[in-house]
Amino acid sequence: MERIRGGHGTRPAAPSRRTALRYAGLAVPALAAPVLLTGCGTQPAASAGNVLRVSQTGDPKTMDPHKQGDMTSMNALINIFDTLTTRARDNSLRPRLALSWKAISPRVWRFRLRPGVTFHNGEPFDAEAVRFSLRRLLDPATKSPIVELRYVEDVSVVDPHTVDVHTSVHDPILPDKLSLFGGVVVPPRYLGKVGDEGFAAHPVGTGPFAFRHWQRDHELRLRAYERHWQGRPKVDELVFVPAPNSSSALAALQSGGVDIVAGLTPDAAEQLDGYPDVRIDHHTGIRTSYLSLDTLTDGPLRDRRVRQALNHAVDVPLLIKAVLGGKATEVPAMIPRGAFGFDASVGPFERSVAKARALLTEAGHPHGIRTTLTASNVDANVAEAISGLLARAGVHAKVDLLDPGTYSQRLTSNNHAALGPMYLAASTVWTLDGESMLQSNVRSDRRQSRWHDKTADRLIDAEELSVEPAVRRRAFSRLQELIKTEAPFVPLYQIDNIYVHNSRPHWTPGSAGVLDMASAEVSGS
Repeated sequence: MERIRGGHGTRPAAPSRRTALRYAGLAVPALAAPVLLTGCGTQPAASAGNVLRVSQTGDPKTMDPHKQGDMTSMNALINIFDTLTTRARDNSLRPRLALSWKAISPRVWRFRLRPGVTFHNGEPFDAEAVRFSLRRLLDPATKSPIVELRYVEDVSVVDPHTVDVHTSVHDPILPDKLSLFGGVVVPPRYLGKVGDEGFAAHPVGTGPFAFRHWQRDHELRLRAYERHWQGRPKVDELVFVPAPNSSSALAALQSGGVDIVAGLTPDAAEQLDGYPDVRIDHHTGIRTSYLSLDTLTDGPLRDRRVRQALNHAVDVPLLIKAVLGGKATEVPAMIPRGAFGFDASVGPFERSVAKARALLTEAGHPHGIRTTLTASNVDANVAEAISGLLARAGVHAKVDLLDPGTYSQRLTSNNHAALGPMYLAASTVWTLDGESMLQSNVRSDRRQSRWHDKTADRLIDAEELSVEPAVRRRAFSRLQELIKTEAPFVPLYQIDNIYVHNSRPHWTPGSAGVLDMASAEVSGS
């Protein structure tokens, strides 16, 4: 088994990073030094026995998998609940609760289910459970934020271990969409007995770990499920400890309160480089960052030349080197490498302050423009650095930092201008398909679209609805060319998944960074 392990010898030297910062003239705020904790109120990992403790930047929003749509919640819930399909560590789509699937007509996908699976309370998993789960997710009364199954109309039971999923139009990647959020299966009898509130208070799934206890903002404790269809997990207990402050998470690792810290920025992780028994590991990820530009509201960003100028001005390779310590890969036109539809022939903008200034002058702004860049305060370093890069070209972007909750509310609101003329965002393309990156951002009628283009709308329809992979690939290529020409975004990078850990855990992460810990082991227990 490939193991998560440190890589001190391969990390870039710090002076090159600082030199790049000075060269760019970027003002990046320093992180506070970690303050030692006493294990965040939990038993130190070093003496924890066969228990794995994992820290991430936040706490789950709920234990009801149909009422959440964020990766922080899913990282915990994927250990309690199984999905119909799954992503292997080589990124291939593999069976999980569904053994096989095929499109038996343009608008019907048939799934054959794994027999002999039980929920943690002994209730059997079957076709009825799948039908109940998908109908519950789609029911407006559930108020689910999960949007991937927009084309699903109904589910019918063929036999106890076969279901047909009916869609309004052909959905070529429906099986991929069932590998995480939309693919979770819940127990209908138990839910009928305890109701939504009771289910959220004590969730029951078919996953490798069963729920034990959740104290919000303190810890979520799970235990190994002895009768899991894939076999009992190697660790007896799995504990999630939220640490919204990077310094606190790092201190918890130093003091033995946790074994793995996930979700840290490169700057935060770098604070522990060189400490005894602390290892920093990073893997190429799929989470993609970008600037969304408001092309609809009156202002300079309505002019394509201004938007192109921003793309020339933001030196992404320098940003990656200076702020992210080299722990990211440039994305030319929104779709990340590793996702279906990525077109390597579409290159990034030339990074040129001179070209940026010339375009601004051509657009009637010889003295530059003033605007606002909104970001979550979690991304403060990157936002400030981007502002510094833009300033070199005469674009003076005041950084407006919001707490994550406020930022999220504005991002998902119906007001497309709620985050101002320009905001920093990121998307985890967990389906490994370009559709997931573009679905909410491009088509004119979608939630986060701030660019209305009839050609783009037609191309979105082609890649979302076509039966033929070759047709979808051509549509994606044309979309990336159009995005580069019209510049409604400033594509940035796909950031590495960074894990800071001690010597106890042995685990192989996937590119989406999901904290599915069924295969994890701990040594020295």
